[in-house]
Amino acid sequence: MGKSRLILDCDPGQDDAVNLLLAFAAKDRFDILGITTVAGNAPLALTQRNARLIADLAGVADIPIHAGCDRPMARDLITAAHVHGSTGLDGVDLWEPRTPLAAQHGVHFLVDALRAAPDASVTLVPTGPLTNIAMALALAPDIASKIAHIVLMGGAMREGGNITPSAEFNFYVDPHAAERVLQCGRPITVFGLDVTHQLLCTPERLARIAAIGGPLARAVHDWLGFFNRFDSAKYGSPGAPLHDPCTMAYLLAPQLFAVKSCAIRIETVSPLTLGHSAVDFWSVTGAPANANWAYGVDAEGFFDLLLHHLERF
Repeated sequence: MGKSRLILDCDPGQDDAVNLLLAFAAKDRFDILGITTVAGNAPLALTQRNARLIADLAGVADIPIHAGCDRPMARDLITAAHVHGSTGLDGVDLWEPRTPLAAQHGVHFLVDALRAAPDASVTLVPTGPLTNIAMALALAPDIASKIAHIVLMGGAMREGGNITPSAEFNFYVDPHAAERVLQCGRPITVFGLDVTHQLLCTPERLARIAAIGGPLARAVHDWLGFFNRFDSAKYGSPGAPLHDPCTMAYLLAPQLFAVKSCAIRIETVSPLTLGHSAVDFWSVTGAPANANWAYGVDAEGFFDLLLHHLERF
């Protein structure tokens, strides 16, 4: 059986960093065609740099990294320096990346890479605002048929929001992009706060990461230690939720997660609930399902999987 083809779209971010490392550690399972970056957790100048730093750290030199959109489709950019720090990757001393930035714009890379692929052969893994994916679909609607699956982090239902009372950050930053992607007609699995809030970076779990040893494990430990400070205080929990690595963990071990086929729409108009993900979990509307909604996870199995892959470095 051949490797699955992936394109990762991200806005690093400490939890994006862990997700990229999880993907790099599983290159025996996946052919990573490229990485595209988007403005979200930090401005684009920082997210593209941060993706390159993470590739440096992992010793990955054969995956092109492209800068994509520097603002949402229809509104001003909102970032999350209050969570991720002024660099987007606070927690370790950063350096000027050795990994180069590819010249091609991330949206054009998505279009070209998908057009060159067989039908239903490429899985997209977006873990930030969905601007790049939505813009690629708008620019070239024909690429939709090339997408096998979109496995994304975004949204919230029972957990409410983490940036407004009803909206999760990624969908709030670019709700128009989220709605467009969720209506694209391709298989989609969505990991929102309902499941990510079950995955806490407790002191015990951080200690297990530190015990691996080596510079990469130390960086992950220190990144997540910094990341913990905001959400631990906000939620009064023993650790911050680990959001983005749900996507790669699902591709590696889908049995860890409980998902349900649902109709999902994103609010794009209301100033009160902008970015809200309306998940029809109980099929009360009769609308056809357009995505799988993740709502449960084996947390210990998830962290075992993460530790196993970090040990590969």
